[in-house]
Amino acid sequence: MEPKLRKMASFKRIALVAHDNKKGELIEWAVYNKTALSRHRLYGTGTTGTLLEKALGQSVSKFLSGPLGGDQQIGASIAEGKIDVLIFFWDPMEAQPHDPDIKALLRLGVVWNIPIASDRATADFLLTSPLMVEDYEIILPDYSQYLKRQVNRP
Repeated sequence: MEPKLRKMASFKRIALVAHDNKKGELIEWAVYNKTALSRHRLYGTGTTGTLLEKALGQSVSKFLSGPLGGDQQIGASIAEGKIDVLIFFWDPMEAQPHDPDIKALLRLGVVWNIPIASDRATADFLLTSPLMVEDYEIILPDYSQYLKRQVNRP
């Protein structure tokens, strides 16, 4: 069977998310990379999106705040093929009240095979990749067997 592909245009749709203790680092990174980011469409959770919009002078499409459902909204957009890249500066040293939402968001990024950066170094490598400004075809995993599985009913 031929692999199923989804074309990612040279103009990427990038979701930018950060925990409270990482918002400053994400804003600093985004300002440093302002020119590269200006070539793409940006999305963010509520507070982060507002801070990015102000710092970059570029429109950012905003979802709800992460703990209020924004992480899940971004996850849904990934599943619908509306987000191409996820840059999520998360804080590994502090428990979050919405940890299940965060895990679900990161899981969906992997399920749909999109590039994910969770720290500044990885975001630097990702943003400077030549693939960020070229068309790219994502190979979508084949979940047909999963969808056909036998489910026991009560």
